[in-house]
Amino acid sequence: MQAQAYEGYFENGRFYIAGQTIQIPERQRVVITVFNEPITDNRHAIAWQEFLAGIKKIENEPVPEFERVKFNEVDL
Repeated sequence: MQAQAYEGYFENGRFYIAGQTIQIPERQRVVITVFNEPITDNRHAIAWQEFLAGIKKIENEPVPEFERVKFNEVDL
């Protein structure tokens, strides 16, 4: 297997790679380099956190019953 490099960021104990899911085979040698450069543009991470927080706030409310409407058949 060839060496591969991935760029992402580390947050809340997890490593995130933008838009990718990677599979690392078991018992493979891995090198992680931590740069002294904090990520300043994390709009996507913030948007996902807000979205998921909003989903958690949704309560199971019953769906309202809508008025029934009958349509007459029309020959064209």
